[in-house]
Amino acid sequence: MEKQKIELKKDIGFVTAAAIVVGIVIGSGVFVKPGVVLMQTGSSTKALLAWLVGGLMTIAAGLTISEVAARIPKTGGIYTYIEELYGKKIGFLCGWVLTFIYSPGLKGALSLYFSTLAQPILGFSQNLIPVFAIATLLFLATMNALSTKASGYLTTATTFIKLIPIFMIATLGIFSGDQSIVGSIDVPLESLSFGAAVLSTLWAYDGWMLVGHMAGEMKNPARHLPMAIIGGLSLVIVAYLGVNFALFKVLPIDQIAALGPKAANAASEVLFGEWGGRLISIGILVSIFGCLNSDILSGPRVPYAMASDGKVRRGAFIANVHPRFGTPMNAIIMQVAVAIAMILLANVNQITDFAIFSVYVFYVLAFAGVFLLRRKEGVNSKLYQTPLYPVVPIIAILSALYIIGSTVVEQPILALTSVVITLSGFLVYLIVRKD
Repeated sequence: MEKQKIELKKDIGFVTAAAIVVGIVIGSGVFVKPGVVLMQTGSSTKALLAWLVGGLMTIAAGLTISEVAARIPKTGGIYTYIEELYGKKIGFLCGWVLTFIYSPGLKGALSLYFSTLAQPILGFSQNLIPVFAIATLLFLATMNALSTKASGYLTTATTFIKLIPIFMIATLGIFSGDQSIVGSIDVPLESLSFGAAVLSTLWAYDGWMLVGHMAGEMKNPARHLPMAIIGGLSLVIVAYLGVNFALFKVLPIDQIAALGPKAANAASEVLFGEWGGRLISIGILVSIFGCLNSDILSGPRVPYAMASDGKVRRGAFIANVHPRFGTPMNAIIMQVAVAIAMILLANVNQITDFAIFSVYVFYVLAFAGVFLLRRKEGVNSKLYQTPLYPVVPIIAILSALYIIGSTVVEQPILALTSVVITLSGFLVYLIVRKD
């Protein structure tokens, strides 16, 4: 008698899904990027405009991919979309990048960043930073392996907690700050680049598409997934603009530029006294902790989806769902093991840069999928439809192409290396795929 396959539990609703979007996107970028964007634009007004443009680009992407997600509401997110739209080989390449480079790279980088910022607060030796990073990673991995629902609750809780310092800085800063938000700084002309500034904000907005990996565990993915993406991203844009506006109201513009990633801490000390900096430090730690948990929650769903189709050698092991906990435990273990190896052996930030570049290539393909689906299936009035079609999808595609083009021009070696790593997936495909 054939053994019945155990399915993932459908425990995720709209609130948890939206929290995953916010939890993944809001990491450290909202705290450390304002000074970078300011230096790239040379003025506060252009900096705010860059954050707005980056947010609108991201919203266009979210509005577009939401229709693809509603039409293909399966676990695996962008990997599943690409496979459904372009076939097994291209889908495997996307899954290859997500499984072994992008998602483990994010886990490793976030773990190390969390450990580095926690070190002066907790007082442990700097030599123990990698150990603490691995311990944090293993703790969250264990939680995710034991219960998707508990991990979802943690994501929701940390999302709301991380919004507290953001809300406090934005609200008090905007209403009590006495600095002029209109100002400029002396920056060498060759260093000014509005495009680079927008690019910086887009890195801060990245990660929202990972919630699509959880579609197969949502109670109503066709309805809740688009709502979660759009609602979550809208909240992120408001948070980013609010923090930046508050910084310009609280601190002189040249001080923000000089402080760089420490500007938010300085602003909090002005607003809340000497404990303000510690409050923001804790807020950043909670932010990164929640972001790491969200990535551990969503990332393993890609290898699970890849192995679940029964066409990958030894895939049954990766696709195995724990009979008691209803989680893709083996997929979680595999990705965490790769992340730990990166922490110990590799330059995780560089690997992440490679992966982000590669992922944006697949973003373009995913956005273009809206046109392919409408041509093939027509307009489905019962499902979510991208507003202002075809303008919004075109904006999404051009935005992703902008990131790709900027990386090729400014970091050609990184771009070339990323392409080589991605294309190596073809060889892996030939080895692991069943005939």
